[in-house]
Amino acid sequence: MEARGDDEVADGQNTETNANASPCESRDERSNVSPENMDVDEDGLFKHSTTLTNKQRGNEVTVRPATLDSLSIHQLAAQGEVSQVAAHLSKDSSLLSKQDERGFTPLMWAAAFGEKAVVDFLLEKGADPKTIARERESALTLASSGGYVDIVESLLRHGVDINTYDWNGGTPLLYAVRGNHIKCVEALLAKGADMTIESDSGYSPMALAVALGHKKIQKVLEDHILKLYKPTPTPT
Repeated sequence: MEARGDDEVADGQNTETNANASPCESRDERSNVSPENMDVDEDGLFKHSTTLTNKQRGNEVTVRPATLDSLSIHQLAAQGEVSQVAAHLSKDSSLLSKQDERGFTPLMWAAAFGEKAVVDFLLEKGADPKTIARERESALTLASSGGYVDIVESLLRHGVDINTYDWNGGTPLLYAVRGNHIKCVEALLAKGADMTIESDSGYSPMALAVALGHKKIQKVLEDHILKLYKPTPTPT
């Protein structure tokens, strides 16, 4: 399935997964990841990324292709298999909110992989978009990290916490800035994302944009600040 993110989606953001895939590494596992899998470079702006890598998805492992029947509802959601997800739910409706070993729900998997059709289907069925995983990952954080603005907007319409933070203080806005996902940044700011929240490493969205050299993001943030402080015209 083809995921629909914004124009700045990072390289390697595909929607393939297999039976061994996992939406994120555990904290201990992530402490040993190589630099290319870390959230930012040597500057240490964040410790690790919420964005999923091919290695984290299990795509580097050569195994026999899994049949759809052998995949869990989480994996089917990540692959965009709406009909298969629906079939699982028709047999067991409790799967809608089932969390895997890391606390990820099918909705979170779909959001992480940019599967808008699955996200919409699960939300229509009553999936809770406010669920938080073990390390405080949320569907909104995962979608923002991947640059999937259509999913971000859909989740925001369902009343999720726009300023939710994960275990290292990363908010959806901070992850959108980090990934240079301009449309996601604009969508989050338009709905009131807090620009003053800093990550645990001390970076605000503006400071992070400057540190990473994301000039277009800086301009979006600056324009938003000017709009916030622009005097309201006095009625005549």
